[in-house]
Amino acid sequence: MLLPVVMAGGSGTRLWPLSRTLYPKQFLSLNTSLTMLQETLRRLEGIPHQPALVICNESHRFIVAEQLRKAGQQHSGIILEPDGRNTAPAVALAALQAQASGHDPIMLVLAADHEIQDENRFVNAVKEAASFAQSGKLVTFGIVPTSPETGYGYIQIGEKLGGEGYKVAAFVEKPELDVAKHYLEDGRYLWNSGMFMFKASVFLAELKQFRPDILSACEKSLTNSTRDLDFIRIDGEQFHNCPEESIDYAVMEKTTEAVVVPLDAQWSDVGSWSALWDISQKDLNGNAIRGDVLTEDASDSYLYSQHRLIGVVGVKDLVVVETKDAVLVAHKDKVQQVKNIVSQLKNENRSEYLQHREIFRPWGSHDTIAEGERYQVKHVIVLPGQVTAKQIHYHRTEHWVVVTGTAKVHMEDKTYIVTENESTYIPVGVPHSIENPGKIPLEIIEVRSGVYLAEDDVVRVSSAGVGY
Repeated sequence: MLLPVVMAGGSGTRLWPLSRTLYPKQFLSLNTSLTMLQETLRRLEGIPHQPALVICNESHRFIVAEQLRKAGQQHSGIILEPDGRNTAPAVALAALQAQASGHDPIMLVLAADHEIQDENRFVNAVKEAASFAQSGKLVTFGIVPTSPETGYGYIQIGEKLGGEGYKVAAFVEKPELDVAKHYLEDGRYLWNSGMFMFKASVFLAELKQFRPDILSACEKSLTNSTRDLDFIRIDGEQFHNCPEESIDYAVMEKTTEAVVVPLDAQWSDVGSWSALWDISQKDLNGNAIRGDVLTEDASDSYLYSQHRLIGVVGVKDLVVVETKDAVLVAHKDKVQQVKNIVSQLKNENRSEYLQHREIFRPWGSHDTIAEGERYQVKHVIVLPGQVTAKQIHYHRTEHWVVVTGTAKVHMEDKTYIVTENESTYIPVGVPHSIENPGKIPLEIIEVRSGVYLAEDDVVRVSSAGVGY
């Protein structure tokens, strides 16, 4: 059966402020109740396949595991990349891991952050591509263009093969607008989707021929890998030495076995707020609205409220996105420049580019709801059966007030229960952790006080659980 390989890396800076470095767009729910990662796996339900192999950045490992668990989606493992080295090394790791069991599956390589609205056509294209992959071809999926896009690479189709496949005549870089218009009129050019299908052995053989340095580094990285629960931890030092290269440059542009299967399935890589507006459901005035939003004389806009009421009056073609710690207002024609705001945040060493105010952990989450010069108040949620790491703070004290549920507090060599409307005090320098022994989420208001309140005031005493 088919082995899906889902690449869940990437930072998604163009969808800031929803997408952050530590919580990028593939983990967001943008157009349905499921996240983009969950939708990618659900989309495979009409295709016989093995549980997917997922590749992600090590810093996203718990997000991936939790989203798969919540959706009840089985997987064949989660490969953790210590560094992002682009798609060729990522897929090489997946191919080597796939062969480790003694099999040679056909791999369907997908990005976790694509939107495909016509799923029947997607399934049919995958089935069409499988016959080419089985015969030793390297298949890419070319999106039938609907406009002269300058943000995509293109694939020029060549000789027609059996079924719906074509030889690849050429891969073309992102064009200028007049060239893109020519491609659209010509009819022989498709958008490069970044989705592929091939046998693991075929891809590795081509990689060995054209980029043996990448293959060697990946082999060494995986040889020294360790298995930790669902996670496959590769050798970080070896992988750091791996060249950074895309599949297109490393293999697809060089091989003589490339085949393209056209895909006309209302596809989008959701690469900007305007692209998200395009695929979203709209009201009679052309507004795509999510959250608590009121409009008056507003049209053709994307309006998203995560935390509070937004009132929008007398505007057209705007993007307005509100989160707990940031608000974006942009014209739809200028949304590609959002990444420049992210660059400014990085240069000023501000946390808003990196993570949201509410931070998710394997045991739950914490959200800063008030702060001042010498105090900080957090809303902490500990999931049933979970426990935070035992840790020490040297610059702050903490008061914990239980709002909902039951807390089992571990402090020094003592363990005691704190229930609803009760509180406990954590002095400076005392080892402590908190556990939820109950069946419902434990909600706590945590009040920190001291001269230094940053998250790095922590000394881990044990690794049982994961701290802030």
